[in-house]
Amino acid sequence: MTDTAVTQEGMPAIEDFASMLEESIGSSGSLERTVVRGTVIAIENDSALIDVGLKSEGRVSLKEFAGPGQTAEINIGDKVEVFVERFEDSNGEAVLSREKARREESWEILEKAFENSERVDGSIFGRVKGGFTVDLSGAVAFLPGSQVDIRPVRDVSPLMGTPQPFMILKMDRARGNIVVSRRAVLEETRAAERSELVSNLQEGQELQGVVKNITDYGAFVDLGGVDGLLHVTDISWRRINHPSEALQVGQSVQVQVIRFNQETQRISLGMKQLEADPWDAVQDKYPVGTKLTGRITNITDYGSFVELESGIEGLVHVSEMSWTKKNVHPGKIVSTSQEVEVVVLDVDPNKRRISLGLKQTMDNPWDSFAEKFQVGNAVEGEIRNITEFGLFVGLPGDIDGMVHLSDISWDQAGEEALEIYNKGDNVKVKVLDVDVEKERISLGIKQLTEDPFSVAGGSIRKGEVITCTVSEVSEGGIEVTTTGGLSAFVRRSDLSRDRSEQRPDRFAVGEKVDAKVVNFDASNRRISLSIKAKEIDEEKQAMKDYGSSDSGASLGDILGAALREREEQSAANDEESDKETNTTDADNSEEKDSSD
Repeated sequence: MTDTAVTQEGMPAIEDFASMLEESIGSSGSLERTVVRGTVIAIENDSALIDVGLKSEGRVSLKEFAGPGQTAEINIGDKVEVFVERFEDSNGEAVLSREKARREESWEILEKAFENSERVDGSIFGRVKGGFTVDLSGAVAFLPGSQVDIRPVRDVSPLMGTPQPFMILKMDRARGNIVVSRRAVLEETRAAERSELVSNLQEGQELQGVVKNITDYGAFVDLGGVDGLLHVTDISWRRINHPSEALQVGQSVQVQVIRFNQETQRISLGMKQLEADPWDAVQDKYPVGTKLTGRITNITDYGSFVELESGIEGLVHVSEMSWTKKNVHPGKIVSTSQEVEVVVLDVDPNKRRISLGLKQTMDNPWDSFAEKFQVGNAVEGEIRNITEFGLFVGLPGDIDGMVHLSDISWDQAGEEALEIYNKGDNVKVKVLDVDVEKERISLGIKQLTEDPFSVAGGSIRKGEVITCTVSEVSEGGIEVTTTGGLSAFVRRSDLSRDRSEQRPDRFAVGEKVDAKVVNFDASNRRISLSIKAKEIDEEKQAMKDYGSSDSGASLGDILGAALREREEQSAANDEESDKETNTTDADNSEEKDSSD
């Protein structure tokens, strides 16, 4: 059989089939690894059968025609672009990919956007180590965690699956790497919005914002491209200890621009300024002396704050909390959130201050004591404290009075007077003075008895000579005790007229001495005695009685004569006394004999 161009059946020769097959294979090979346009000829189960002009059709999963979580919308006859990976697999079908076709298209678009620094749209669809994955119309990019937002974002869930713009920071087609940033887009947008907002910003302007962050001292509010600080004191007229008590992140708030610094671009905001100031009518609403009920909002070392109404607080100073509890921390008298009754003491609208009193709602125990006990009355109480300057005694009404050191004993002084008393002892005291305004009560113990100095000193007069007993001898003089039991001191220089005899050691304890009273001060309880003054007086009297300055007699003669006269007078008195005694004895003897 010879070769012919056409067989008897009219079909091409074998050589023609071979050339046609080679041509077909060659054309198919040129399509491999390229994007081609095909037609959907059938949809079977979960894949679409697509004819791209090759000798066989290819299958593409329906998932590749839909985005994450979406349903594919594709019909028979639709024209689609696919990527030819291989023109024939083991089943004789072309291996096609819609996803890779989209990726190839996206890469070309992304490269142009990267070169022109243009934004691209994409959606965050996954989380990976160090960041997130972003779908850029088929191309997968990496979004670092630091590039998600201007500030750290705790929850990225609201951003997942939401189309939004990104900036391409870096891309490498050979490695298939793309790094994008959402933060760069936000900063660019924020800068534009900030510029526009700041140029039109004025103090007193009202704006709508969103709370972005909360700190201990306030909250940062996003005004749309620029942040302002809402200080904790400007959130509300009422006391707020922490901004979180009134605000939360993401909350929409209406604010007013309080201050705006053009140089630093700092914006201070306020919320309470949009409401009426409750302090405007506070003086008429809370006159002095008004009794009110409020709630304890804060306790400090110097007092407690009481909320009278929203935005109006008054201070109860520690001195106005209790009539009797002094130097006690306010936290031991009241507690936070406690409802208390108070009295208005003073109102200062300019300084926005109200002074309140807690103790004024109770009876004043100092007034009650003054009404019940007059000066001079005796009262019993327990010693609550002993100090270096006296005793504190508990009195009726849970108040204290003080017995000063000088009012404890007539005879003892200083620490010696305190030694016999102990904390907790019951003592009887006398009311010496009551000062209700200063909340002071003066008491005395020694005043319960009569002053022995006044009793014993009633017979002592200045200038007279008294007989005393030496009770103590010291370097500077001698301590003596009068017949009435009073103590006095004779100084060394007053022990004798003769300087050589001014020696304390020539006196002995228990010895009787005569001294002149040179000073008697009953108010200060002092007696000044002098033996020297007594001797000088005796000398003057002797000079008067027995001689004069021109008689020629010496002092020794005068004193000798005076002494002899005194001895003679004394002997005569003794003789007269003996006669009287003998006469009395004789009379008694006669009476006895007569009786016998």
